[in-house]
Amino acid sequence: MYFAALLARTEDGWEASDTELDDVETLSDLADLAREASPDEDTVLVLIEQEDAWFGVVRVDGEDDPRIYVSDAAAAQRSAYGELLLTDELLGREPGDDGPDLDALDLDGTEDGESEESDDEEEGGGDDAVPHSPVGDSQILDDLGIGEKELRILDAEDALSTIAEALGASEVLETVR
Repeated sequence: MYFAALLARTEDGWEASDTELDDVETLSDLADLAREASPDEDTVLVLIEQEDAWFGVVRVDGEDDPRIYVSDAAAAQRSAYGELLLTDELLGREPGDDGPDLDALDLDGTEDGESEESDDEEEGGGDDAVPHSPVGDSQILDDLGIGEKELRILDAEDALSTIAEALGASEVLETVR
């Protein structure tokens, strides 16, 4: 179960809208969706949480590239919505380096007498590339009143509410929740 909302800053404060991510396939699609929420090119935050396991913030300021913060990369990687946010750049990988080359793997290793344990070790190596920790721009909300330390210690269970409260947008966020 996930929840996603757009918070768009306007002259009158923050406006919230519930958003459906089923038709969003790329980070560019997500950024375009955010830009549509603010015709004046003001700041738009896309807030995403999944089953209290992780949360993500995508910040779009006008035509600038989106800035991203994900609370737990490994948990997010197991989610289609998290995969949208976990770009190669965010994870510090070269583009296209999505793990082992499947053509190079010995997929019938157990038939040759190798133990299941060695196969598990090889498979586990891919997970090590994605940390069980925050990734991205931890200063994404600095100018909005949430510093790096505060953002990093947020618990996924109540992070979006805490962020909205700090922005003065908790009431508008609750209306779309």
